[in-house]
Amino acid sequence: MTDRAAPQEPSLIRIARENGEPAKAEPLDLGPRVRDLRKARGWTLEQAAQQAGLARSTLSKIENGQMSPTYDALKKLAVGLEIGVPQLFTPPKKDQVTGRRAITRLGEGQAHPTATYEHELLASALTTKRMLPYRARIRARAFEEFDGWVRHDGEEFLLVLTGTIRLLTEFYEPVEMRRGDSAYYDASMGHNVISTSPEDATILWVTCLD
Repeated sequence: MTDRAAPQEPSLIRIARENGEPAKAEPLDLGPRVRDLRKARGWTLEQAAQQAGLARSTLSKIENGQMSPTYDALKKLAVGLEIGVPQLFTPPKKDQVTGRRAITRLGEGQAHPTATYEHELLASALTTKRMLPYRARIRARAFEEFDGWVRHDGEEFLLVLTGTIRLLTEFYEPVEMRRGDSAYYDASMGHNVISTSPEDATILWVTCLD
């Protein structure tokens, strides 16, 4: 398959972003945050330093605000604590509970048809979502029906609900999938889905917007 000019961000993703980006938390002081993360795991300074590949004295200075770590040290800390670097500067999830909930009854999702897919957005009443869930009817039967690869930021998960599909991805061989099969992939990699059953297949798609 030849790679054509990459299309703009899919309109479905734009719709979600127009509803607002997730609110960014105020940054925290690194020292207390690292100390809290370490204690939450029940680690001593020595254990945490060994886990992160840092000297005990270095970790102690970071926790006490006596030094500003390099980005390399931050990466080591994040790997050792098994979190992402941004999480070193953001509050724990327990401080961000919103209690939001949305119920979408069958057939009540927001319709968004395209030439190749017929999307039904789920939980559309919620704004500033971190995930975009939607049900999709796959109309396309060939790669040539698309304007090249679909690419966008984030990661994506799909679950086949009915029929059979072929998942096309830029760096892998096509994969045949049937009801109950699922896939998780980097959405910045070119990807397309086509139906291979006589009827249009349906899938559940969840796109991470972060």
